[in-house]
Amino acid sequence: MFLVSQAHAGDAAHGKIIFALAGGCGCHSPENGPVGAGGRPLPTPFGTFYGTNITPDRETGIGDWSDAEIIAAIREGYARDKGVEAPVMPYYQYAGMADRDVEDLVAYLRTLLPVQNENRNADVMIPWPRLAYRAWRALFGGSVTAAPQAPEAPAARGRYLVNHVSICGDCHTSRSRLGIPMTALYLAGTPKGPDGKPVPNITPDQRTGIGDWSVDDITELLHSGMLPNFDNVQGLMAEMVDGYGSGPGYGVAPEDDLRAIATYLKSVKPIENDVKKNRDQ
Repeated sequence: MFLVSQAHAGDAAHGKIIFALAGGCGCHSPENGPVGAGGRPLPTPFGTFYGTNITPDRETGIGDWSDAEIIAAIREGYARDKGVEAPVMPYYQYAGMADRDVEDLVAYLRTLLPVQNENRNADVMIPWPRLAYRAWRALFGGSVTAAPQAPEAPAARGRYLVNHVSICGDCHTSRSRLGIPMTALYLAGTPKGPDGKPVPNITPDQRTGIGDWSVDDITELLHSGMLPNFDNVQGLMAEMVDGYGSGPGYGVAPEDDLRAIATYLKSVKPIENDVKKNRDQ
């Protein structure tokens, strides 16, 4: 289990930036707030899960958890007093979040308004769910070693943010029937995303992806939600930009980080995947 660095107690101001780059940890906030109060329904093929309360309320949130326990939940998928979490919590992607970043994120979470809101049990039809979650983690969770600090070079930083903080693939990559991200369709979109609607292909494929978009175009979308055709993003992506429940989202993240994400997205392998056509088949 991760041990919090004694030399770094956590910087809440920087943690707010990490929270924003994580799209406001939206699964944990009701649509109209309060931030992090939990209860948001997360429908999956295996049943409906509900975002947990991550405010510092001592009875129903994480106020009584140690930093190490919170970090274990984020990066290892292990929730105190419950055991292995369902993979609807993408801990296997957050596993690569740098030590400094996750420590700062925890420091920021402790500044949220404490909200007393009991966590709701998942409505699933899986027998022995905790055992199933443990088996999923063992079989498909992978193994990622987090670095002490995030990379600073733009290309490496963009890759790091996309894969381990913003976790763009969590929505933009199709999954198998067992909920495993399909690496052959990395960032190539899916006909049915978290809200049941199509999620676009964001690889640089010229026909079905973002091949004609510039780094400036992508950066502007992340900052304001404005598409190159002057339309606005809608649905979950709009919430990621604006922030869930009035929390910080991509729109308030540093421009250099948003540009690093955009630069990396332009560098990934182009994959032809017509999401709308596949949905209609």
